[in-house]
Amino acid sequence: MRPAIHVTTMFDRQTTALIRPGVDALARVFVRAGIGANALTFTGLAVGWLAAAAIALQMTLTGAALILVSRLFDGLDGAVARLTEPTDRGGLLDISLDFLFYPAIPLAFAVADPARNALTAAILLAAFVGTGTSFLAFAVIAAKRGLTNAAYPNKSFYFLGGLTEATETLAFFIAMCIWPAQFALLACVFAAMCAVTIVTRLYWGWKAFAPTDAERRDNRKSPR
Repeated sequence: MRPAIHVTTMFDRQTTALIRPGVDALARVFVRAGIGANALTFTGLAVGWLAAAAIALQMTLTGAALILVSRLFDGLDGAVARLTEPTDRGGLLDISLDFLFYPAIPLAFAVADPARNALTAAILLAAFVGTGTSFLAFAVIAAKRGLTNAAYPNKSFYFLGGLTEATETLAFFIAMCIWPAQFALLACVFAAMCAVTIVTRLYWGWKAFAPTDAERRDNRKSPR
């Protein structure tokens, strides 16, 4: 029997449930206009990179607005896919382009003020590597074992939550844009939260991927 996985989250699932009716209504508009999910995914990345460029130029409030628009497109692409035809290609694009967007924001703050922000931006980027690696490693092995997550039934792969998900990341990015002088402090706090996420994912992965009785028997039979 496989263990149930309960990973601590803050606000991401609640926020998703709150905004879903509005996102789904807007998605239907895009579907009627013939705009596909992949186009929205690429648009979200482009707007996100524009946000990073604005932050690098110290136009942080413009950057905040563009981040919000970017993440709206990120939510819309999945909603459009569910209304049309979800594909593995779309799932690949969605997660890959997300991982191209998120590091761009700390990097932009480092470019805007290297003396004050470069070190803490590097710390946060290292934390992002940890959360992304633990997330994808779990998803790969979960797919190998045929695991699914009932809490996220519409995801293209096993979606393992954590303390720092999309809503929490967005909140910190917006806070950084509103109070750019506090970037270093906010980045350190968020990096610490990412560390908690990494540890919890490793813990639950260790429990979830314990050898089954059948695997133990096979291992005992295998020649050394």
